[in-house]
Amino acid sequence: MLKWKLLSSKYLFQKKPWLTIREDRVRLNKGVIMDGYYVFEYPDWATVLAIDREGYFIMIKQYRHALGEINYELSAGVCDDDDKDHMTSARRELLEETGYSGGEWKVWTINSANPGTHTNLTYCYLAEGVQKVGEQDLDSTEEISVHRLSRSEVMQLLERNEIRQSLHAAALWKYMAQNEEGDMAAKTISP
Repeated sequence: MLKWKLLSSKYLFQKKPWLTIREDRVRLNKGVIMDGYYVFEYPDWATVLAIDREGYFIMIKQYRHALGEINYELSAGVCDDDDKDHMTSARRELLEETGYSGGEWKVWTINSANPGTHTNLTYCYLAEGVQKVGEQDLDSTEEISVHRLSRSEVMQLLERNEIRQSLHAAALWKYMAQNEEGDMAAKTISP
């Protein structure tokens, strides 16, 4: 299996960072020429699976216009160019959206929303032992509520397909699979 050969590329629309569409002309390995292969260029995204010291998941809830639904999600956002790295972006998003910070952090998942059409990756961090250190600091276009949910509550949301953001659901399902010891809210996580 080899990469396709890029023959030409042109931008159809550029509204950075939210929507940049590129049209590529490519040659497949077997020689077939494909005109009109559309690629969406996005910056990388950062997501945080945050669990506080009492074992509650720190989730947000917000309206998502494309689906016309209000959904539970993890804190997440675009990795800004002036952020030092992806973890810096993730820490900033968690603090801005929830007022939570601290704890022990590690890379949890690195996924693509759609590797066939999207250029970016989503870096999800597991942050255990976070605590509330302030209030939300939302952008004028954000309307977000913060929720502390037990493991069993999050599991119910996953089982009922009520966490629609697939990259967030993937990180949560991985956590549930690797931490099957029951409701974490009954246990205390050391900072």
